[in-house]
Amino acid sequence: MKSPRKLIMAAPVFFLLTLHTLASSGYGNWPDTRHSNGHACIGCVLVVSMIEQLTQVHNSTVQISMERLCSYLPEKLFLKTTCYLVVHIFGPDITKLFRADMNADVVCHTLEFCKQDPGQPLCHLYPLPKEAWTFTLEKARQIVKKSPALTYSRSGAGICSLPFLAKICQKIKLSIQKSVPFKDADSDKYSDFPLGLALTVDNIRAELTLPVCALHFQTLRGFYWRGRDCNDSNKMAYPGRRPDNWDSYQDSNCNGIWGVDPKDGIPYEKKFCEGSQPRGVILLGDSAGAHFHIPPDWITASQMSLKSFLNLPIALTNELDWPQLSGTTGFLYSTSRIKENSIYLRLRKRNHCNHRDYQNISKNGASSQNLERFIESLSRNQLLDYPAIVIYAMIGNDVCSGNIDPLPEMTTPEKLYSKVMQTLQYLDSHLPNDSHVILYGLPDGRFLWDHLHDRYHPLGQLNKDVTYAHFYSFLNCLQVSPCHGWMSSNKTLRTLTSERAEQLSKTLKKIATSQKFTNFALFYLDFDFQEITEEWQRRGGQPWQLIEPVDGFHPNEVVLQLLADHFWKKMQHQWPHVLGKENPFNPQIEQVFGDQGGH
Repeated sequence: MKSPRKLIMAAPVFFLLTLHTLASSGYGNWPDTRHSNGHACIGCVLVVSMIEQLTQVHNSTVQISMERLCSYLPEKLFLKTTCYLVVHIFGPDITKLFRADMNADVVCHTLEFCKQDPGQPLCHLYPLPKEAWTFTLEKARQIVKKSPALTYSRSGAGICSLPFLAKICQKIKLSIQKSVPFKDADSDKYSDFPLGLALTVDNIRAELTLPVCALHFQTLRGFYWRGRDCNDSNKMAYPGRRPDNWDSYQDSNCNGIWGVDPKDGIPYEKKFCEGSQPRGVILLGDSAGAHFHIPPDWITASQMSLKSFLNLPIALTNELDWPQLSGTTGFLYSTSRIKENSIYLRLRKRNHCNHRDYQNISKNGASSQNLERFIESLSRNQLLDYPAIVIYAMIGNDVCSGNIDPLPEMTTPEKLYSKVMQTLQYLDSHLPNDSHVILYGLPDGRFLWDHLHDRYHPLGQLNKDVTYAHFYSFLNCLQVSPCHGWMSSNKTLRTLTSERAEQLSKTLKKIATSQKFTNFALFYLDFDFQEITEEWQRRGGQPWQLIEPVDGFHPNEVVLQLLADHFWKKMQHQWPHVLGKENPFNPQIEQVFGDQGGH
């Protein structure tokens, strides 16, 4: 066993890894040297703000508020235990600083989670103290100058330097980078691992061979992202393939349809699916396509409860993405108040033979320039598999970055053309014939500032002290904003960013209208955010309700479902052949196979 002291010393870093995931997942950055200081600062300010506001909401002491926050967290991934350890280490200092009327910014700078580098501006979320900052900070440092907490690591990346975690960190990192399942016994890029594996005492004792945190990460990039494998010991059985011998004896394509009808001896797959034009849907996307989402009640003290964090472990292992609810590949019905469903669910409803044939190959931080790093995770065999509808939707990161001057980092039309052509050539060499590829343009992100800048961020709603303008400024100062170009008070910068996005969209449209490929037809669709907004307003909604409230950047579930509806109607009216036929045998499939094994 590792020494208890080493594990306790590692506890703050475990907690920081969670905080860094919250801070960095939507921006595509595994905690590293370049970004770790900014993400540690955001994580600290976030947690300290929650503690302070829990104290207000419940009229309780700081200590009770910290313990209350920990009590809300699940046991999985050691979240609750680690939280209590962190409270034990840092709690006394936080209490002392709050008693001296220090806010979250001052607390986190004092505890050295936030740092002001020489010659750099001071990054703060809340209004500055009435007294001079240097005086206030020095006063706070005197309060905790002998604290043992100052000896603990502040680096989230440090967790992976611990000998007993190095291997698992590397495997998790590679799984995220390559966008393949962490657990895939037959290496066919599909997983059948059940979600929600509990961490037991026996698991904990086995840490010498497998760190306990690894057990839950076995769900990483699993069937939330692509159809569930029905036989993880046979690499020739996976969603989307043409049936082997009409699946008379086993389910080779995992759509739940197999065996022989005893009445006439005809295989069910042949009877119900032959000639129905089955097809799958594959998304090549970024964090928007993966549906990056941080529930507001995770950081809103007045809404926080035991139920708030039930999905936190699963969300963390999915990089804070919720592909199971995404507009393209979501297989769970929408949690929003609209009736629209994902493109996958519509394809499945149209033809039940399409069951489980979806792949969400999206990655936080993905763009045209780095897709080549993980496109090989796409699973399609030209000879064995059905055609696919591939949606290319890199809608932001070619113009978005967190740099102080984001303009030089933006993808040029020439670079976009080169990389997209490279991607299309790869698809042409891997997709079965009669597939279809749809290129999505980029939205006009000026929508963000126009509709959010003067509204209160969830952290500012209780005391009316933090607007989205303040929040954006804080992220930009730390150089960890998901999109400095659009999340900026600089109108000229916002306009230049939109102009570049329009240039890139025109380039994509030019490619779609001028290039031909052997194995797929190519189409282009605008990402018409204005049309989505107008549709939402016709339903009685407000524009600001379409953006994820915590990060103030990503389109929310409503947008993704309305976009799927827009896509579907466009296909039905202009290119119905893309969707394949409606299967007249759907009722019989339901009668014989029920939900076809579920998802």
